[in-house]
Amino acid sequence: MVAVDLVLLTIRQAALHVLLVRRGIPPFLGQWALPGGFVLPDEDLFVAAERELREETGVSAGAGHLEQLATYGAPGRDPRGRVFAVAYLALVPDLPVPVAGSDAASASWQPVPATGLAFDHDTILADGLERARSKLEYTPLATAFCAPSFTIAELREVYETVWTTRLDPRNFHRKVTSAEGFIEPTGETVIRERGRPAQLFRRGSATLLHPALLRPGSSA
Repeated sequence: MVAVDLVLLTIRQAALHVLLVRRGIPPFLGQWALPGGFVLPDEDLFVAAERELREETGVSAGAGHLEQLATYGAPGRDPRGRVFAVAYLALVPDLPVPVAGSDAASASWQPVPATGLAFDHDTILADGLERARSKLEYTPLATAFCAPSFTIAELREVYETVWTTRLDPRNFHRKVTSAEGFIEPTGETVIRERGRPAQLFRRGSATLLHPALLRPGSSA
């Protein structure tokens, strides 16, 4: 059997969160798990991932970014039998409280790290987190956590939250604006709380960042 599992990440109240569902059926009844389920006959894997996300949580992946993460098929990972899970990683802006459905008793955004999950979902979540942290170095996917328009300070907060480190504001501004096609100005400004007017940006056309924005402590 083939299933899809989803690592859905967002930033809420300046902290990285993952969407989890409390299982409403055995196995692992009552335990937190990543949202997912079995692939229907003749169903495309990507379509199955979108369907499970919608059915179990009420969340649409169209609001952000969805990509295939990895396949997991260790014997014994599912007590019901031999099940291969194709995991997907989704990065989305802050969304409303999800509504559970299907085989989920409830759905909730939980702070990262979350441990003690059903099946091998601890491993899948860890792999998804590392994929997200890595892709922020060389792609513009940090913007998937943002609203359609955002300030550079808000973009920096995404990097700081996902990487769990502080970044120098001036150095970050220089790197972001020098990466061709990463972001582009909207021509508008905004005042956040008691601050001064800040320029608004949107995601540019680039798919890779040149130069890359390396995590502190990493090397090119």
